[in-house]
Amino acid sequence: MPTILTAIACTLSLLLSADDETLQEFKKYFKRYTTSAERVEAVLALERIEDPGVVDVLAPLLGDEDPVVVDATRRVLSAFKSPEPVQRLVELLERSKKEPERVGILNVLQLGKYRTEGEVVPKCLSDRAWTVRRAAVEVLVAGAAEGVVPLIRPLCADKEVAVRCAALDGLAALGTHEVRGPAVVALADPAWQVRASAIAALGRVRHKDSIPPLLERLEHEEGRLKADAASALDALTGRNFGARLELWKQFWTSYGDRYEIPTDEDLAKLRAKQAERKAEYNGAPGATVYHGIDTPSRRVVFVIDISGSMEDEVVEREKFAAGNYPSYSRIDIVKTELARTIEVLESYVEFQIIAFATETRPWKKDLVGANVLNKSSAQEFVKRLQPLGGNSKGDLATAGLVGAANLEAGKTNTFSALSEALRLQSGSGTREAYALEIDTVFFLSDGKPTVGTWIDTEDILREVRTGNALRKVVLHTIAIGRFDKTFMRRLAEENGGVFVDLGG
Repeated sequence: MPTILTAIACTLSLLLSADDETLQEFKKYFKRYTTSAERVEAVLALERIEDPGVVDVLAPLLGDEDPVVVDATRRVLSAFKSPEPVQRLVELLERSKKEPERVGILNVLQLGKYRTEGEVVPKCLSDRAWTVRRAAVEVLVAGAAEGVVPLIRPLCADKEVAVRCAALDGLAALGTHEVRGPAVVALADPAWQVRASAIAALGRVRHKDSIPPLLERLEHEEGRLKADAASALDALTGRNFGARLELWKQFWTSYGDRYEIPTDEDLAKLRAKQAERKAEYNGAPGATVYHGIDTPSRRVVFVIDISGSMEDEVVEREKFAAGNYPSYSRIDIVKTELARTIEVLESYVEFQIIAFATETRPWKKDLVGANVLNKSSAQEFVKRLQPLGGNSKGDLATAGLVGAANLEAGKTNTFSALSEALRLQSGSGTREAYALEIDTVFFLSDGKPTVGTWIDTEDILREVRTGNALRKVVLHTIAIGRFDKTFMRRLAEENGGVFVDLGG
């Protein structure tokens, strides 16, 4: 037995020695690395080292300018199994004065679902930086510890939009009825994102007293939030009346005085009946419809791929035979459908068009109303769109006329297009990050990203997910062509949208 114990002790000693050596080498060499790949590899070398020293060397990188390095740092710091490094994170949070570092530590505590003791995180709820207050709310919600509800509730009235949203979303995620009072007040908030969070909270935490304020909101909201209010009422009652106010009012007038929120079993039965008579309440008057996706939004951006491959013809022609398109090229199908959508836009809708390949080409600087003049201008813009650097230019390139072929202009810069539509260049820690008028984006593409700041689809998904957390823009995606559609599907699903595969 002593021999076995001695062997174990020796092995542990060697492991500890190796970990300490790795940590020392990181301190010595990390500043020499200049590429993202090298820096990320060095950070990930510290994985599974249960030493508070890892926190000391990595925490400053939580404010790094390279998001890939930040992502790797969060991954390492959120994977500790022993309490000592976690306690070091908490200690550093308490004494750190740098906002990016404090936010980063809170993000790590949330990702790791670490249970923290004491007042360090609650104190962050009153931090002067709203980014810190917001992150602290998310940590407390993720931990779901007893007593967090009264700490979070006051932040539903915070001066910053992002914090108000986080508090409402967090209380709803905790399933507490304490959210109902602040949510009802927030239904009149001047920021549409806060109203969206309030509507969603009332639909998620089900109580009959939430029905009258949601009915009032249904009467006064427009566009996407009107549909959100209808969905919340549906979640409360199981009555799928859509945005038809008169039907909701009739229902509440008839049953309101004696109404009880249905159980899950009752809801299942109601859903089954609705499936049988789905067509009765199908369709939303005035909705914008593009490639089969309809939205009640009144602030819409259409993002259209014009990379070189868009000049290719679809293979599954039978799917498009009834469309009366000028040709079977992808670009002609897309342009025709967009022109038809623009033609029937209601006058109260505001819209924008962004074409993209290697570079983005916005039609206007911002949203404009769908009046006859803007519709004519948009139709002309769409009509002139042509694929850049497509296969038809291959002969020019082969002949040495690379400039004339313009092949470099015809690549697929997905991130640039999404960044332009969502204004991601303003970052996520500024007021501009959520001061958007748009609330809905249609994104159409025929392939995977091939150029841009971010090309790997996981990187793009991360950047959009992070940037859109404050913006709350619904992102619908439409894929045309034969390629792996997983990225397009996830892009929609992670941002509240619908994915449509046109095939081809």
